[in-house]
Amino acid sequence: MTATSSALSRREAAALVRDAVDTGRLERAAAERLAAGLLSPDVLEPLLEGAFESKRRGKGLNVSVSRNVFIPLTNLCRDRCAYCTFAKQPDDPAAKTYTLSEVAQVVREALRAGCVEALFCLGDKPEIAYKSYREWLAARGLRNTAEYLVQACEVGFAEGMLPHSNAGILSADEMQALKRSNASLGLMLESTSPRLREKGQAHYYCPDKDPAVRMRMHEEAGELRIPFTSGILLGIGETASERVDTLLAIRDLSDCYGHVQETIVQPFHAKHDTPMRGVPSLSNEEVAGWVALARLVLGPQANVQAPPNLAPDVLELLARSGLNDWGGVSPLTVDFINPEAPWPKLAELQRRTEASGQRLVERLPVYPEFLARPEFFEPRVRDACLARVGADGFVPPAPRGPDGDAVEAA
Repeated sequence: MTATSSALSRREAAALVRDAVDTGRLERAAAERLAAGLLSPDVLEPLLEGAFESKRRGKGLNVSVSRNVFIPLTNLCRDRCAYCTFAKQPDDPAAKTYTLSEVAQVVREALRAGCVEALFCLGDKPEIAYKSYREWLAARGLRNTAEYLVQACEVGFAEGMLPHSNAGILSADEMQALKRSNASLGLMLESTSPRLREKGQAHYYCPDKDPAVRMRMHEEAGELRIPFTSGILLGIGETASERVDTLLAIRDLSDCYGHVQETIVQPFHAKHDTPMRGVPSLSNEEVAGWVALARLVLGPQANVQAPPNLAPDVLELLARSGLNDWGGVSPLTVDFINPEAPWPKLAELQRRTEASGQRLVERLPVYPEFLARPEFFEPRVRDACLARVGADGFVPPAPRGPDGDAVEAA
């Protein structure tokens, strides 16, 4: 969206926002009207104020973060997103698939740094595209990457971490197998627009980015009672109306199954060596506006996340836009999806969260409200989660050194 003006006056925008805060949700027509003029101060300011009030009513003054380690189990992928630098081909020197012993080593280092979440992120179904990788799997008695991911998550869990897997499209059986060791699973919905699969669009070479396929996985995760992370990707060619549609689809899924534990609002950042290298990024104000719209569409009880490394100069603006979570931040590893965007130090994130009048708390890869619902977990996974949290469901504060950073766990 590139609109810079709005037919809405400040009074009209404030009335739409106030109604959403009082009733709990912003509906499609009002959301589209606000979205059309989001960059106007007459719309943006009341939108931010209302979203913050909605968040305060539903989530109080906590803003959470997960201290994690990022494990890109394999960066081979059969999809070719026009904005992605993560995916590699087997003959690329940067192509890598972790061995199970490497997974164990990374997890042990993460435990010493006080991490609780092992974030497994990997490419979609590379075995379909690459014979050499199929042979690599077969030599280990495996049929596909999902089976290897199950093994890696078992290693991570056995070493003392709580896995969260974001592995692209999985079948119901594969998700059920991962539920045995994972505290939660995730799949960014990204967009409900089938138009983005057309020639020349961001997802043309991406069969796994078909919105219907991604929606079905969300539904199956709900049927399996798996805490699930979803999200919207901003700026890859979608319209404002399509963004609203995506947020409403996530809301409907949550209403139906009760399993959507968080919604990530993530801005696209152009990479210099991709087909979309010339596409401009959204302004910080527009990102904050869409975080606010997500809060008002999804409601006060939703968990709304914005990654702090993708807008590091305006964390205070984001903090008053209605989010209640910064996502995973690693003291050890880079963001392998956006390696050019370093994580903030946790001490800095705490200072800047407190500057917004809120407090930073650490969470598991699953949110506290799910811990009271045993049907969402394998018993051993729930026991492991409960052993790591206090009465409020958050991770107790770690000891900190003179510089404010957490000291290594013993």
